Amino acid sequence: MADENGNIWWEPVCGSSDFNNDSDTWAFWSFSMTVNNTDPDFTQCFQHTVLSWAPCAWLWLCSIFYLPYLINRKTANPRLREHSALNITKTVVCVFICLLVLLDLAKAIAENVDGLTPRVAMYISPAVYLLTFALAAFIIYLEFTKGAHSSGVIFVFWILLLLFGVVPFRTNILDAMREGRVTDSFRFVTFYIFYALVLLEFVLHLFADAAAIPGIKPVDEEKQPLLRPVADTKNKVIYKNPCPELKASFISRVTFWWITGLIIRGYKKALTFTDLWDLNVEDKTKSVWPTFEQNWDKEIDKYKEATSAVPHYKFPKQVVKAQPGRPGRPTNGGPEQSKQKTDDVNIDPHENIDPVIMKAFKTGSLFKAISKTFGSKYLLSGFYKLIYDLVSFVNPQILNLLIAFVGSGDPFLWRGYIYAVSLFVVSVFKSIMFQQYWHGCYVTGLRVRTAVIAAVYRKSIRLNNAAKKSSTVGEVVNLMAVDSQKLLEAPPFLHMVWSAPFTIAVAIYFLWQQLGPSVLAGLGVTILMVPINGFIATRIRKYQIAQMRLKDGRIRLMNEVLSGMKVLKLYAWEGAFQDKILEIRNREIAVLKSSAILQAVSSISWFCAPFLVALASFGTFVSVSETNILTAQRAFVSLSLFNIMNYPMSILPATITYAVQAAVSIGRLGRFLKNPELDPDNVSYESNYESVMTIDDGTFAWDKDEEPILNNINIKIPDGKLVAVVGMVGCGKSSLMSAILGDMDVISGKVSLRGSIAYVPQQAWIQFNTLKNNIIFGAHEDKNKYDKIISATALKADLEILPGGDQTEIGEKGINLSGGQKQRVSLARAVYQDKDIYLLDDPLSAVDSHVGKHIFDNVIGPKGVLKNKTRILSTNAINILPKCDEIIVLNNGRISEIGPYNELLEKAGAFSEYIATYLNENESDDDESDEEIIQQKQELKRLVSQTGMSSGKSDGETESMRSGSIHSGGRGSVRRRRSSRRKRTISTKSGGSVAEEDLEAIKKSEKKNKLVLDEVAQEGSVKASVFLGYLKACRIAYCIVALIAYLAYMACQVGTNIWLSEWSNDPPLLVNGTLVQDKPQTNLRLGVYGAFGAGSAITVLIQSLVIALGSIFASITLHADLLHAIVRAPMAFFDTTPLGRLINRFSKDVDTIDINIPMTLRIALATLASVIMTIIVIIYTTPIFVVVILPLSVFYFFVQRFYVATSRQLKRLESVNRSPIYSHFSETVVGTSSIRAYGKVGDFVLKSDDLVDENQKAYYPNIVSNRWLGISLEFIGNIIVLFAGLFAVLGRETLNAGLVGLSVSYSLQITSALNYMVRMATDLETFVVSVERVKEYSEVANEAPWEVPGNTPSDAWPEAGAIDFDDYSVRYRDGLDLVLRGITFNVKPGEKVGIVGRTGAGKSSLTLALFRIIEAAGGSIIIDGKNVSHIGLHSLRSKLTIIPQEPVLFSGSLRMNLDPTDIRGDDEIWDALEHAHLKEFVVSLPDKLMHPCSEGGENLSVGQRQLVCLARALLRKTKILILDEATAAVDLETDDLIQNTIRTEFKDSTIVTIAHRLNTIMDYDRILVLDAGKTKEYDSPTALLADKSTVFYGMAKDAGLV
Repeated sequence: MADENGNIWWEPVCGSSDFNNDSDTWAFWSFSMTVNNTDPDFTQCFQHTVLSWAPCAWLWLCSIFYLPYLINRKTANPRLREHSALNITKTVVCVFICLLVLLDLAKAIAENVDGLTPRVAMYISPAVYLLTFALAAFIIYLEFTKGAHSSGVIFVFWILLLLFGVVPFRTNILDAMREGRVTDSFRFVTFYIFYALVLLEFVLHLFADAAAIPGIKPVDEEKQPLLRPVADTKNKVIYKNPCPELKASFISRVTFWWITGLIIRGYKKALTFTDLWDLNVEDKTKSVWPTFEQNWDKEIDKYKEATSAVPHYKFPKQVVKAQPGRPGRPTNGGPEQSKQKTDDVNIDPHENIDPVIMKAFKTGSLFKAISKTFGSKYLLSGFYKLIYDLVSFVNPQILNLLIAFVGSGDPFLWRGYIYAVSLFVVSVFKSIMFQQYWHGCYVTGLRVRTAVIAAVYRKSIRLNNAAKKSSTVGEVVNLMAVDSQKLLEAPPFLHMVWSAPFTIAVAIYFLWQQLGPSVLAGLGVTILMVPINGFIATRIRKYQIAQMRLKDGRIRLMNEVLSGMKVLKLYAWEGAFQDKILEIRNREIAVLKSSAILQAVSSISWFCAPFLVALASFGTFVSVSETNILTAQRAFVSLSLFNIMNYPMSILPATITYAVQAAVSIGRLGRFLKNPELDPDNVSYESNYESVMTIDDGTFAWDKDEEPILNNINIKIPDGKLVAVVGMVGCGKSSLMSAILGDMDVISGKVSLRGSIAYVPQQAWIQFNTLKNNIIFGAHEDKNKYDKIISATALKADLEILPGGDQTEIGEKGINLSGGQKQRVSLARAVYQDKDIYLLDDPLSAVDSHVGKHIFDNVIGPKGVLKNKTRILSTNAINILPKCDEIIVLNNGRISEIGPYNELLEKAGAFSEYIATYLNENESDDDESDEEIIQQKQELKRLVSQTGMSSGKSDGETESMRSGSIHSGGRGSVRRRRSSRRKRTISTKSGGSVAEEDLEAIKKSEKKNKLVLDEVAQEGSVKASVFLGYLKACRIAYCIVALIAYLAYMACQVGTNIWLSEWSNDPPLLVNGTLVQDKPQTNLRLGVYGAFGAGSAITVLIQSLVIALGSIFASITLHADLLHAIVRAPMAFFDTTPLGRLINRFSKDVDTIDINIPMTLRIALATLASVIMTIIVIIYTTPIFVVVILPLSVFYFFVQRFYVATSRQLKRLESVNRSPIYSHFSETVVGTSSIRAYGKVGDFVLKSDDLVDENQKAYYPNIVSNRWLGISLEFIGNIIVLFAGLFAVLGRETLNAGLVGLSVSYSLQITSALNYMVRMATDLETFVVSVERVKEYSEVANEAPWEVPGNTPSDAWPEAGAIDFDDYSVRYRDGLDLVLRGITFNVKPGEKVGIVGRTGAGKSSLTLALFRIIEAAGGSIIIDGKNVSHIGLHSLRSKLTIIPQEPVLFSGSLRMNLDPTDIRGDDEIWDALEHAHLKEFVVSLPDKLMHPCSEGGENLSVGQRQLVCLARALLRKTKILILDEATAAVDLETDDLIQNTIRTEFKDSTIVTIAHRLNTIMDYDRILVLDAGKTKEYDSPTALLADKSTVFYGMAKDAGLV
């Protein structure tokens, strides 16, 4: 109750005013003591109750939630008995405090016994303390047992005790000084002992108890063949380099001080990967993925349930092509069926789809799965944001009190200091909450990115063939690179969706108190902005969808161009494909431009919104009544509230952008993750089956919506048998292998297996790893077994050639192995895995006859290492068929015959016809020297001649069957076996090859077993030239206009606020005893205020548009320069640069330049302007502030420098560490069938997870360093707030209220402005790293010019086709040995010359030299009198014709593949197709010439692809034709067709053939024999064979030709 003096008493606890005749000191509250006093103090009752109990209440309330958390905490400290000294000290001190408060309680009881009657508070407080400190001791003990090394709950408890204890600390001393003695010595002494112990506990809790952390210890990196994991054990987590956050105390975590060591290290030296810490276990994929998987599986179950209810549901196809004939990705070898065509900028890709299907399709939400998985962490961040938003409104109220204090002449100076200090304390608390909010959001984003990449990777392995049509490697890489990044960046902005309206609503509430109903005018302006920006957001979203689709198309085409660069250079097609990429890029830029302009307009509307709200509110306020006077208090409190509204309004454009991008990305990711998967029931594993492999009535297709490839398949294969699968081209041999693997859809029937599988694909899949690890493939290493397999697969000689032996690093796609070597490594891998069933898809096709025989005898055959295994061998090697236990004959996807060899021959069916075809084609080709093979052929001829009598087939029918096989569209091929030794080459990414001579050169290089060097991050500051280069790309004129606009904007903003300050100080007029406005003066003030605002709006509009347009120019220029440089780079660059690095530049780095840099640049310039304006205004109002600004500027400079150096390098490391993720993914996609077959999916998933975690290791410190910077810079800003308030209090005699309001309101803005300025400036520098990375590859050394002006040969050149090599020498790269040494020979016009030589002789090098793929180191090549080094590359290459060994096609129409330059007419193309024996096939296609070819031409057979290459040659039909083993990898029918066409169509041309089968060049005019890069012999075949001492004679003898 209150007494007559206004004091409030709490009688039950502290007594009444007459209790013991005490004064007001024991009242619960006394205005005279606490408020209206020059030396204020709290009453004793208040100190013994509220100040004593408040910290205790905190601990008890928190314990309600904290104790259950600790008790249920899964982690436990295994070293429980090893209590640390720190833990013991904390506990002992807490016990001492309990004893001390127990003494206080005993003292109160004793006083009661003595009749002194203490107040009830004297009993309650010690009792509350006793229970509370006992609880604290228990929590300290429990935290240690549960492995909690630092506690925020306990730490805050000790802080509160210290802060609230300051009051009695001061009161006791003041009372003793006033009384001249201590009235209660006992409590006086116990209090200060108590306070000292509390201070000691506080100091102890500043440190984390490392002994409480369960099992954290660093270990050395553990290396395994396939993976290099960071292992987990049951009770502990093993870290290579533990993050100091794990051992950081609560205060260190709150302030992010624990990262300071890394930031200092980053300032002293450039950080490297070894400086980075391990990712915390809760952020690793193994922790994030399981929960996300569980939630996503629930959504997928909903999706499956919804779609199963829709009759004949089909997954909605989303077409992304814009060019005619631009296909999606096909099935693995299945025909391309999709013919949908649409435009890339089509906003709704599903607009023509049945609504019922779309409704079912949209069931199952990725957003829901993400929310359920990461929602709790994200909601906690939202709670921090809520606290921050609420506390933000405290400062305007304090400002109100401060202005009133200055204007009123308040006699109590301490109040002013309290207001100033309160501004500082509230600002510090805001900073902590704000940084915790951002940290929580970015950690959530990081985990979302981890989960999304993990989901995409896992899904890619399980995609069925129908899904692969619409999901190329480039598109999926975009999902992993760009879309996952959008989801990482979006979380901090998405909370603004609710925070912005909430903040605006609260601000309007407080503004109502200042301006009354006039604030509704400002609210109207705000509401008016919503539909405008809603419309803009909708348009931006549509453009975002279109831009992402175009980006997918560009990356897909870029991926193909980079993979096929060798072919493009040989055909001189780089320019044509460059134009195709630029065409897509131009459409992408058009969309970007429209989006950028809309974003600029959106930014303007929200940028001006706070001013427009203020103008509308102030204008309405002074207009509605003459008595409404705009005082300093009203003006600047309102202005501070408008500034609070400014943040959500200004951030809304970014919020809209990020929300739209996140929504688009979630849609794209959700669509991909819903793609149909391979059915795990395609193959069943039965342990009780008699047969190892059984197919019952199997019908299989690549897509359930397409025609089956295999029909009515019935097979039973017993254990340990060798079964051969044979048939003509396209009969379905490879498809049968895929069906057994479960890679095809089962239309009907069943596939059953008993045992594990090993798979050797037709095209060998090689990992980017050492050769040894490629073979071991994650299995246990057994040296004896390994050596035996190396010998059996004929790899021992290859290991001697390879520079690092079996430790040689094999590049992407086996870049430094020949086709034969790759196939033998693939076979060795299969053998080493020791599986039960071996699926061998034509593994002998890439090796010569003798090596093939060795492999068959030692590995596959009855006496090989696999003799006890079940082997299913797809082959066309006739000589090995008699040794097979059973033969399956396929014809048009059906089994025509099955049985043992002799039985099938006697049937005189399809098998005997197949054998007859082989023998007829090989009558003139008996080059085998093996006596056994010759005997087999003779026996075959005898049997066939017998069975042929009873065959009902005519020659015409047989021929028809053969020719029809060319056009069957299947994947298989019949390959002819000859005894020629195949050259060992370095196969490039494009499917071409670099001769093995390079290996010998590499062998002598410094890093002999390292082909591809690790990507190196740049160090130090981003060079000024990079910034200058970007500005130049933006165009200098635009930069100057933007700078002028910003200066004008700053001038308008400063003028606006100073004008408002002057306005608020205008004295009102006294009319009839009432204060009213000076109306003319008010109108003038309002008009000028509005003019300043209009100037701000115009300048903002100019600067935003200029930056938007300038950044578009920069995007165009930088991408064009990068593309220009890459397509003109020499092949050596592509041989040593992984595809992932290049794709990373064209995807993520270009996206950063397109999107991130413009947005960051706008915000950085705006915040810089805000900081400069704030400093100018504060110094203008209080010049003494310069004294504070100078030291703070020094501190700011060092903080900024420390941070920038570290952040920049972390960004570089993250960028470098991103490429391996995509390289590994690309490698996985290519080898998916092998990975699944070997059961290595788990290993590859773990490897991907490990790579993602390694990438996040650089990203997480970057996130934390941003928060460290925020805390540091906001502390500087808070100091500025403190001194602005103090100077206002100290200078209240000279400063008017308007200037105080202006100074303090501006200082309140600088906290966030400083932080944003540095963060945006740093983000800009880190984003400019992408410009640096793009420019790095934009400046790679180019090959020679495509055209040389003044030295361009005539259109008819070469007229004759004469070739002269004069003392010619060449090397592959600088620093390597010569591969051709002083070569001299000539080729006469129309002459046919064969080039032969043993492995490493330099044959392919000579071909590459002819096309100037590699440049001369000496000598010259003369063609028809012209030195080829003096003319442009395109002038040369376009005049030569080559049919390469491996046919490479690109996704696009068949016509585009034949004539990318689009200079040939349809008649010419049809003529070429006719001569290439493809016309009949193309005519049968629905789209004819516009038939879509899939990526790599996978929907055409190998033979058809080679015929397309022949058609390309026929279209050119130049005087010089080069054949580089053009028919070595094709079936016999295709070989004959190609040879016949060449003989007739190129009869007048000079032909140079790199020969590997000597019989094909025996009728040539001359033979060039190379040996070790030198000309050994050059003469006619007859002359060379006549001399038995010649190398050629020896080679012919080895081949059995002489």
